[in-house]
Amino acid sequence: MPTPILFSWSGGKDSALALNALLNQPEWEVVGLLTSVADEFQRVSHHGVREELLDLQADSIGLPLDKLRLPSSLGPCTNGAYEALIGEKLAGYVARGITHVGHGDIFLADLRAYREKNLAKLGMTGVFPIWRRGSRELVESFVSLGFRAKLCCVEGAKLDASFVGRELDLDLLADLPSGIDPAGENGEYHSYVYDGPIFRWPIEIQTGVTLTIDNRHYTDLLPAASSAKPSLAAASIPPD
Repeated sequence: MPTPILFSWSGGKDSALALNALLNQPEWEVVGLLTSVADEFQRVSHHGVREELLDLQADSIGLPLDKLRLPSSLGPCTNGAYEALIGEKLAGYVARGITHVGHGDIFLADLRAYREKNLAKLGMTGVFPIWRRGSRELVESFVSLGFRAKLCCVEGAKLDASFVGRELDLDLLADLPSGIDPAGENGEYHSYVYDGPIFRWPIEIQTGVTLTIDNRHYTDLLPAASSAKPSLAAASIPPD
């Protein structure tokens, strides 16, 4: 019998590759996706992706999506506040007999150790299916497998605004400046995946406005069915 596993889903490239790996390993049964959402803004923390686009991903993947809502009443979400919220959420999975959580981390050892430490407190184990794969090879694999994504956020100290909103493809890989990790593992960029082998149908999206907040460049992605492109106010992008 395969082991049930919850997957920590961000909606981006690394998540998609790691989830694809788990779905193709018969020893695992992915039972659902878990994403942190800034409740006030209804967007994925850090990425700035709209909650409705998360829902469209989950619908196409065919897995239930559970959302860890980060309330604005807490103010800036400290590590302690986050650990309390995620601990309470994950305890419900442990009660159901689900003791493994998948992640899309590549090489940030301190982040992996932080995740494993907090999971261990609950009797859970982290699973990292793309750990230590080469960054360039990962992006090339992402493209060759038929995945498609757009950059939704870039770090202004490392990339200029011309990169945000671009397709994540080999042309973008060739255009990245020296010193930038090809997979953006150091926070250089974040992406939104809208097609690929884990999806039953592609997600139709359109590009809204682009703006800069705290030296991060964001492009607002919208479902293609939206008839209007509302202005993206600064307050609608969640802070770190």
